[in-house]
Amino acid sequence: MEDDNLDTTDTPPEAPESPDTPQLRPQSLVLAFFGNHVLDEGELCVYSGSIIDVLARVGTGEQAVRSTLTRMVNRGLLRRQREGRKMFFGLTPQTVRILKDGGQRIWRDGAVNEDWDGTWTLLGFSLPESWQRQRHDLRSRLTWSGFGALYSGLWIAPGRVGVHDIVSELGLAAHVKIFHAQADEATDIGAMICESWDLESVAARYAAFDKRWAGGTGGTPADPMATRLRLVAEWLRIIRTDPRLPVQHLPPEWPARQAQETFRRIAEETAGSAARMAGELLETVPLRSA
Repeated sequence: MEDDNLDTTDTPPEAPESPDTPQLRPQSLVLAFFGNHVLDEGELCVYSGSIIDVLARVGTGEQAVRSTLTRMVNRGLLRRQREGRKMFFGLTPQTVRILKDGGQRIWRDGAVNEDWDGTWTLLGFSLPESWQRQRHDLRSRLTWSGFGALYSGLWIAPGRVGVHDIVSELGLAAHVKIFHAQADEATDIGAMICESWDLESVAARYAAFDKRWAGGTGGTPADPMATRLRLVAEWLRIIRTDPRLPVQHLPPEWPARQAQETFRRIAEETAGSAARMAGELLETVPLRSA
């Protein structure tokens, strides 16, 4: 899941953000909702009223949900389907890919990289000065894929990262060069990592997440659906800014491992009850062919 489309909206957060008080945007919560309760259930559409009711459980107002759904339809992230007087929303192929990528990051890759083979992916680009939107989109997608800026036009990520599809999708293939290489022994990898990524901020987000959720203050015990929705949305928000750097080059006691254990424990505890609650609360219909 991120791809800049995963939680970017056209409006700023309602309040200043900090690791201790994460402000989850409605689009992040809508995507977490569909990832939790729709993605693996087949081609379904969900009644807008059901989505509004669920997001109200985590403090998102009806108008914010409605405007977010409309914006996501306009951006090609959701499909709108009318059934009588009711409006239902389903996933587009683009969003299915986004959610499956997010699922890979959340449930399989994990937050701790212990399998690094010493290789790096380097991506160099040179874009016209007027291409500000293209530059923003490329940097956002590179950040989601684990890249850090070695220099302004040269980005680097651990391992062999497949970014060809990203570059092609953005229409930038003619402006980008991609290499796979190993660092010379004269290169101080630890220093390079500290210069290219903001490790302090990443570590602070993991530590705050673990403190909040391990202490039982992150969710509502009586509402497993709301708890799991916020849990997954918060976790995805953190891991999308984590480049999964090789653990041997990170500071001692890197907090990602403990935070991941907390996330997976609560996710497992809420999975069954949240699914049962969704089955009772959500009004769905089959997604019609386009």
